[in-house]
Amino acid sequence: MNKLWGGSRVQDDSPQDSLDQERETAPSEHTRLLPNRVDSTNYLSPDDPAVSPYNLWSVRIVRYLTILFAIVTFAWWIILLVSTFVTPPGFHTRGSGFFAFGYASLTLANLLFTLIFFAIPSKPVRILSIVLGALLLVNAVLLLSIEKTRHEEGWVGMVSVLWAFLMALWTLLTDRLVEWGKNEEEERLTGRAETRRTLTEWTAVLLSTISMVILVLVVVLTTCTLILRGLDAGLAPPGQLFWVDGDKYMMHVHCHGNKTNSEGNKLPTVLLEGGEAPVEDGLWQFAENAINNGSISRYCFVDRPGLAWSDTAPSPLSAGMAVDAVSEALARAGEDGPWVLASAGIGSVYSRIFSARHGGDIKGLLFIDPLHEDDLDGVGSPSRGFLLWIRGVISPLGLDRIPGALFKGRTKEDRVWGQSAYQTGKYVFAKLQENLVADTLSKRDLASSSAIQNPDVPLSLISSGDMIRRDSGWEHKQRDLSHVTHKLKHWDIVNKAPHRVWETIEGRDIIEKRMKQLVQAA
Repeated sequence: MNKLWGGSRVQDDSPQDSLDQERETAPSEHTRLLPNRVDSTNYLSPDDPAVSPYNLWSVRIVRYLTILFAIVTFAWWIILLVSTFVTPPGFHTRGSGFFAFGYASLTLANLLFTLIFFAIPSKPVRILSIVLGALLLVNAVLLLSIEKTRHEEGWVGMVSVLWAFLMALWTLLTDRLVEWGKNEEEERLTGRAETRRTLTEWTAVLLSTISMVILVLVVVLTTCTLILRGLDAGLAPPGQLFWVDGDKYMMHVHCHGNKTNSEGNKLPTVLLEGGEAPVEDGLWQFAENAINNGSISRYCFVDRPGLAWSDTAPSPLSAGMAVDAVSEALARAGEDGPWVLASAGIGSVYSRIFSARHGGDIKGLLFIDPLHEDDLDGVGSPSRGFLLWIRGVISPLGLDRIPGALFKGRTKEDRVWGQSAYQTGKYVFAKLQENLVADTLSKRDLASSSAIQNPDVPLSLISSGDMIRRDSGWEHKQRDLSHVTHKLKHWDIVNKAPHRVWETIEGRDIIEKRMKQLVQAA
């Protein structure tokens, strides 16, 4: 429309012309991300999805690398998970393997949380990442500086803790880079760095902070457990350690007493085999008293793989394989019998296999409330195995070891072989190995050993009265075990004795008496 104004003609733009002009100057999907903050007047809203640190190639590359690191960590986590049940060549740690698995789990969780909250950096997360990295560095120093932990964890544990440390530094760097990229894009696209957060962003910050707090607490507990392991490493074994199975791991052998009499004749040696607990927890002190009382002249014991001072063996480990390791350790120690085997609980399974494989060197058998082969079904039950695995996974946290040391006065001896030994990852791993093949490989080993057992070996059997009263089938199984050989000398039922018969005075007296009779008869 043209208007005459003050004698001159003025052209008035129509609304349609104004709209066309706005369309020409409004940013399109191709131009909205490209305004120059120096000369641009078309800024975006801070809530616009286009305002994102992902616009920067450096941030995108870091995110892709974080995804790659998460994939690598997941693959490592799978390998360590499988090695608990079937150890791949070169992945045996000689310890429990649960520490390496714990570090891999921690690293994987850290990377996943970083990816989930990638575009929402926060100062609390950066501070906690610094703390996490510092604690993991302390863990690495502890594992590397202490000979025993370095021996037990091996290269697998070292790689796991160092990778966890490096990934903690990476997540710290990532958070800082994303924060820088976020500020850069906000200044470029909105004119200023945004200091406010939406409710969604605050929720993400809260969740990411809580997740990092949990990870830091996990590493704090793991550090305390490593300190306890370092203290326990100062407890020297009473015997010696010998490499077995192609120098894959070491076994602890301890012997005490005289091999020969005054005339130079060889005396029988009592070979002790512990049950659910190591020999050191009860039977060791009993054997020392028996020597002091003159009931026996010499005893030996070998800690099965994973118990007390012995390393763990690669998985799977059947009872027959464990006996082979015990035999090799005794041979390397120069101990060749003759033997009187004294075993308790599940240790009788190992003694029976050892007896069958050593034939004429076995001069007597003493079973102390032994475990029947039918009970291997319970030892190998899947539910028990799952619970053992869960206990193993959380064992690096020291949820029972740390309070025991701080508030209950638990000592090194308690944790290595005493009443708290069941809390260690090595012990749990040994029991898990026992569980995995108890009803298959171990039962087969025992069946074949029973077929070739020398029937003329003298046998004494001592049973728990408490177990017989509590389990109606226990007496029947004990009676069946009295026929392992054809020469049953004595079968004693100690009325008030528990499964650990030597914990009562009457039980100790009967055990020592029967042991003395078997040794003298040999």
